[in-house]
Amino acid sequence: MKPFSEVEIIELLKDFEGWSYNEDAIHTSLEFDDFKDTFSVMTRIAFEAEKLNHHPDWTNIYNTLQISLSTHDAGGVTNKDFELAKIIDALVS
Repeated sequence: MKPFSEVEIIELLKDFEGWSYNEDAIHTSLEFDDFKDTFSVMTRIAFEAEKLNHHPDWTNIYNTLQISLSTHDAGGVTNKDFELAKIIDALVS
């Protein structure tokens, strides 16, 4: 799988509110009411990521979830990352 160019990524991100691109990955930060809500969303994302066999790099501190998506074996951002970002957006909307 070939990674997208930076120009392609920037263009694709126009359809993804709250996502940005840097350091060969797309990123978002999500804030929830409390830890329980944050962890619930993380669990739902984990099940979807497992279905795709594509897993996010993420960190969680209390009610904040930071997510980075990159296809490591392709060396950059691919369609798999945008597919997972779309699922994540649907889960938190």
